[in-house]
Amino acid sequence: MEKKRWDCTALPKGWKMEEVTRKSGLSAGKSDVYYFSPSGKKFRSKPQLARYLGNQMDLSSFDFRTGKMLMSKLNKNRQRMRYDNNNQNKGKPDLNTSLPVRQTASIFKQPVTKVTNHPSNKVKTDPQKAVDQPRQLFWEKKLSGLNAYDIAEELVKTMELPKGLQGVGPGCTDKTLLSAIASALHTSAAPITGQLSAAVEKNPGVWLNTTQPLCKAFIVTDEDIRKQEELVYSVRKRLEEALMADMLAHVEEAAASEGEGIKDDGNGSEDMESA
Repeated sequence: MEKKRWDCTALPKGWKMEEVTRKSGLSAGKSDVYYFSPSGKKFRSKPQLARYLGNQMDLSSFDFRTGKMLMSKLNKNRQRMRYDNNNQNKGKPDLNTSLPVRQTASIFKQPVTKVTNHPSNKVKTDPQKAVDQPRQLFWEKKLSGLNAYDIAEELVKTMELPKGLQGVGPGCTDKTLLSAIASALHTSAAPITGQLSAAVEKNPGVWLNTTQPLCKAFIVTDEDIRKQEELVYSVRKRLEEALMADMLAHVEEAAASEGEGIKDDGNGSEDMESA
């Protein structure tokens, strides 16, 4: 085999091109081309060379066989890039005259106003026809099976709702009803009345009011308010007694610690006198 190696001017400085001509065999007279990087790494194909150079150099117009840049390919690539940039800047004209279709997941039909580039055209909106986004029904069921535990990993006893509160909806339990009421009190400023429509018991999926908790309509009487006030007063009284007992225990413990300290000092002085 006959080898010839020289600098490849089309590639960055330090790159070598090698041509190996076969002298014998069925392929005698044919030649193979290789490229060597400045560090001596050998490349046998154009894809391998392109992967190595990466973004350092555009090899789309590079001829691997001759080691030169083909001006015809280079000019075509430049013209194609210039054409693509012009098309991107101009944009394609929209010749479609049909009304646009809303690409949203809304389940309700909403009007769309077609606007063209004419000075007399105005966008008309009617805030009264605005439709709120639909809310998920019975989302409180996601909280089923979740329990609260204290720092000792003991189950915290849940609240007991009044007997007058009755749940509405498929599989509505006391825990689900409690979550629904707590959510309504937290997220809505409107009064909590429950589901006022009687048809909600027959078909809750249609007649359910999502702004109200999953319970039947109820009325809070003066007796209910009085019982709740008594309960709050009782809890606050027990809390006050517990805090007072804790404070007295700390005072006694501090006094006992001071007494022991005085006694120790007395013994120490006696020892000093005897010495």
